[in-house]
Amino acid sequence: MTMRLVVGISGSTGVIYGVRLLQILAGRPEVETHLVLTNPAKRTILHETEFSIADVEALARHVYDIRDIGAAIASGSFKTAGMVVAPCSVKTLSAIANCYADNLLTRAADVTLKEGRRLVVVFRETPLHAGHLRQMLRLAEAGGVILPPMPAFYHHPRTIEELVDHTIGRVLDRLGIEHDLVKEWQGTQGKPTSLERG
Repeated sequence: MTMRLVVGISGSTGVIYGVRLLQILAGRPEVETHLVLTNPAKRTILHETEFSIADVEALARHVYDIRDIGAAIASGSFKTAGMVVAPCSVKTLSAIANCYADNLLTRAADVTLKEGRRLVVVFRETPLHAGHLRQMLRLAEAGGVILPPMPAFYHHPRTIEELVDHTIGRVLDRLGIEHDLVKEWQGTQGKPTSLERG
């Protein structure tokens, strides 16, 4: 059975998270990706990566214009497994949190929430002030999952790609999509600590 997944990429730094997600899902015939890029996202893709916009769009099964408010993903009757916004800028997070659906990305996210589907936002901002935190709380209270791309080191990453894949693995976990990007934690395997030695 095919799983429909909406992927939004906003103009924040870290567009590689959205691109990498699309790369992984492009090899999964059971996942049908529906992509919408903001205009700032296109600019950031060209600045931060070696990909062209056409390269990124080619990774998705369906691509929509940000202005196409009449697209399939703008309606709750178009059934999906959820949506990921990676990366998610402050502007986009604030718009979603406040139901300000002024473009297709924020409309699709609002639809995802109102239909009770999974919405995962890879919020890419630091440091955070009180306004950011209020918007994150508002979105979480509406049912969204706030998943900042926090680097983890317990899996001993050696490359930037491994750090990116760790975050994408956590995103896929929230969507219930099987992957082999992150090994399941089996506990520490190192030398005993001074506390363990007594």
